[in-house]
Amino acid sequence: MQTAVYRAPVYEPTVDELETLKKLEMGEDVSLWSAAKEYLSKRLLERGLVTQDAERHWHITEAGRTVIRRTF
Repeated sequence: MQTAVYRAPVYEPTVDELETLKKLEMGEDVSLWSAAKEYLSKRLLERGLVTQDAERHWHITEAGRTVIRRTF
């Protein structure tokens, strides 16, 4: 039996996700550990708003910056 993954037609980031994107834009270091500690979902990675380097640190993408500009 195959399980389908539902994706809402419109993506609205949570307050925590927006806060993390803003931290990344300001140059703060956000590691996978700190993101997990803050209960941040993988939706940012899935939606292409952030990327991870070899050390598993997150970096904001241009799409992530666009979300911040649209929201704030």
